Amino acid sequence: MPVGRGGLGIGTIVVLGLIGWALGIDPRLLIGGAEMISGGSQTQQQQPSKPMQTGTPDDRTGQFVAAVLGDTEDAWKSIFQAGGQTYREPKLRLFTGAEQSACGFAQSAMGPFYCPNDQRVYLDTAFFQELQTKFRGCPAGSNACEFSQAYVIAHEIGHHVQNLLGVLPKVREQQQAMSSKAEQNQLQVMVELQADCLAGVWAHHSRERWKSITEDDVNAAMQTASAIGDDTLQRRAQGYVVPDAFTHGSAEQRKRWFMAGLNSGKPSACNTFAAAQL
Repeated sequence: MPVGRGGLGIGTIVVLGLIGWALGIDPRLLIGGAEMISGGSQTQQQQPSKPMQTGTPDDRTGQFVAAVLGDTEDAWKSIFQAGGQTYREPKLRLFTGAEQSACGFAQSAMGPFYCPNDQRVYLDTAFFQELQTKFRGCPAGSNACEFSQAYVIAHEIGHHVQNLLGVLPKVREQQQAMSSKAEQNQLQVMVELQADCLAGVWAHHSRERWKSITEDDVNAAMQTASAIGDDTLQRRAQGYVVPDAFTHGSAEQRKRWFMAGLNSGKPSACNTFAAAQL
C-alpha cells in the first residue's frame, strides 16, 4: 500500500482523472498509482530512467532532501527513544521519470509516495517545481518555499512512522474488509491527515532544536497543505467538491492537523482515527 498522493475506489479513480486533466497529466498514470494502494496491478511497461545510484547526492536539490531526511531521523529517533522504542531509518530514492519500487512501478506523475514493502520514500524532484507552478503551493525562490518542500518530505516520513507503529497494516486490513468505497476513502483520509500531523510533530522538534523555523515558514507549509487539499484540487478541476472521493482531506483539515502536531510536538496528538475529530 504505497501512500502519498494516492487513493482507492471508483470515486478516487474519477477524481484522479479530473486532477490529471486539470494538471495536464495522463490520468492513467495517476490511476495506476491508485491501483497499487490496493495491492493490485503493477505497471511494468517502462523501465527505470537510469541505474540506481547510492550515496549522498551531489546536486543542490538532492543535498537539501538529504538534509531534511537527516533532520527527520534525528527527531524521530529522539521521540521513539523517549517512548522506549527504536526508530528504524527509512531509505529515500530520488528519481527522474520512472523507477521500480517494491510496491510497483513509480512514475513522476504519481508524486511523492512511501512504500511500506521496502520502507522507502520515492520522490521525483520535479514535483518541487510543480509545487511552485501547477499547485502554487509556495512562493518560488523563497526560504519559506524550502520549508514547504520539507513539509512534503516530512509527510512521507510520517507514513514511515505509521508503518513502524503498525498503523498501515491495520488500515490495509480494514479497507479490504470494507464494501463501501466512500468508507475506504474516509479511512485513507485519516491516514493522510495523521501523516500531516506527524509532519507537524517533526517541525515542532526541528524548531526547538534549530530555532530557525519562522512564522513565514509555517505559513508557506500551510499554503502548500491548502494547495494540495482534495477540495482545492477538485474545485480547480471541476468547479465543485465531492467529499466522498477525498483521499487526503480538505485544505482546512490538512492545515489543522499539521498545526496540531506542530503545537504539541507529540504523536499522541495525531489521533485522526477518532471520527469525532474529523
